Amino acid sequence: MASMAEAMGSDGEAGSSRFESRIRIAAALLSVLVGSALLGAKYAAYRWTGSNAIFSDAMESIVNVVAALFALFGVHFAARPADRSHPYGHGKVEFLSAGFEGGLVAFAAVTIVYQGILGLLQGVELHEVDLGLAVTVGAGVVNAGLGFVLLHVGRRYDSLTLVADGQHVLSDFWTSAGVAGGLVLVRWTGWSWVDSLVAVLVGVHLGWTGFRLLREAAAGLLDEEDRELLSEILVALNECVTPGIIRIHNLRAIRSGRFLHVDAHLVVPEFWSVERAHEEADAFERRVKQRGRIQGEIVFHTDPCRRAYCARCDVPACPIRVEPFRGRPRMTLEEAVQPDLPVGWK
Repeated sequence: MASMAEAMGSDGEAGSSRFESRIRIAAALLSVLVGSALLGAKYAAYRWTGSNAIFSDAMESIVNVVAALFALFGVHFAARPADRSHPYGHGKVEFLSAGFEGGLVAFAAVTIVYQGILGLLQGVELHEVDLGLAVTVGAGVVNAGLGFVLLHVGRRYDSLTLVADGQHVLSDFWTSAGVAGGLVLVRWTGWSWVDSLVAVLVGVHLGWTGFRLLREAAAGLLDEEDRELLSEILVALNECVTPGIIRIHNLRAIRSGRFLHVDAHLVVPEFWSVERAHEEADAFERRVKQRGRIQGEIVFHTDPCRRAYCARCDVPACPIRVEPFRGRPRMTLEEAVQPDLPVGWK
């Protein structure tokens, strides 16, 4: 009966994973389609007006479309299960996708700043400003809606690629807002140089966005410590301890797309048998994964207590206790990530 229940649970998890994968792919495809339509509209507006500011907006849309295509590939590839060649799964391609998008944004920023500076030095002649303004405002509204959809789906279904794409699309909204403001000012004052100045400011803003995306992608690819993630895991660990699960140390975690790989040393009573320590660790792992809603794996290395934790161990009728139990304080992050027993505990 237990094996049948586990099989049904596994089938349910697999079905849920497939459904979530389809949602992520659908969101990435929506980004490609909407981005392509907006690119066409902005390029047409640039041809009509000759505006450097609208050119900067159109350049960012080119990046949006290319990045959305790469995101579609990344989301699809990341959904593939682990195999012999990739035992930790394929999720890290999402960091690569985010880094690629950051590089494209940075390249677009340099191009936009260059075009804007040329416009400031040589001057520009604008046409059909009202039409360009209408297209820019409409594109901004559409980008705002798309960006919020991508961020919502990315955060709910743990896709860094979609989150990065959503942040980029929202930055495009602010680009459009800045461009629209510049065109309004040009129309009111007749100062055509404002158009090129807006383009330069847009380029600088995009450069900062690209840097942030590259920084986040590098942190994921290099497995930089994520203290926010570790803190979330620690909450689940603290709430799932039972007598015999004495303390945790050497806690580490890495992301592979939406999957997590967590490992830690689990201190258990030294008089427990290997079989009991294994069973208790497995049960603890299941509780923590359920409480923390963790997709992935948790690997515990069991350590004997060596009678160093007696004051914090609430195992009843312990045959080897050397001092009475005084209380079990909640584990702190600084304690949990330490590789060994904290100094001063003995």
